[in-house]
Amino acid sequence: MQFLGVIPARYASSRFPGKPLAIINGKSMIQRVYEQASKANSLADVIVATDDNRIFEHVISFGGKVLMTDTKHPSGTDRCNEIVKELKNQGKSYDVIVNIQGDEPYINPIQIEQLCETFNKQETQIATLIKPISKIDELDNPNVVKVVKQKSGEALYFSRYAIPYFRGENRMEMFKRANYFKHIGIYAYRSDILEQLCKLPKSKLEETESLEQLRWLENGFAIQTKVTDFESVAVDTPADLLKLTNIP
Repeated sequence: MQFLGVIPARYASSRFPGKPLAIINGKSMIQRVYEQASKANSLADVIVATDDNRIFEHVISFGGKVLMTDTKHPSGTDRCNEIVKELKNQGKSYDVIVNIQGDEPYINPIQIEQLCETFNKQETQIATLIKPISKIDELDNPNVVKVVKQKSGEALYFSRYAIPYFRGENRMEMFKRANYFKHIGIYAYRSDILEQLCKLPKSKLEETESLEQLRWLENGFAIQTKVTDFESVAVDTPADLLKLTNIP
């Protein structure tokens, strides 16, 4: 089975313009993501998908692979799909596409390996990672996306709200007794499924919670989850760079 790693990287970010080119301990963010992803043995190839010439030229300068994509894509998923189509035109095909977040410069390659392992099951259409929530304050943070899963590992629902609901007076005790998971935002899709996802119109659930994976669930696609112990630091604003000063 052939796995392709795609790193969507756009220049125009409202909170951090030019984020992929931000320097972290001597290297750009996009270079660090690329190098970390390239350590994953399961990936046959890694490519950056960008909409900006500055990022394109920079990736070329450090020896990375990169392709230009449309500036109007609403999500990294759509950008991945364009890459798949372009490579197919070049006579290259891949079974599974791994969508790697371009703002996690120290992503652990093991996370990518764990995600790829879920495709040992033929029925896996889409896969993502989740991690047990260990801090109760994360349940009230809407930026920490919560997920409830079936015993089989397939996701039932994702929400910015704390799910399952605390039905009891002692909130801390309920937190200790229940299983709460947060979503780690890396996805993988079978190539044919990815194409289908990008044809779906936005759904009501997606618009309500601002989570594209709800569109997939609402349309009957299955998302297989894999529990991981790893979580890398995401950079959303310039201030977030301070979290990375002690990492080599």
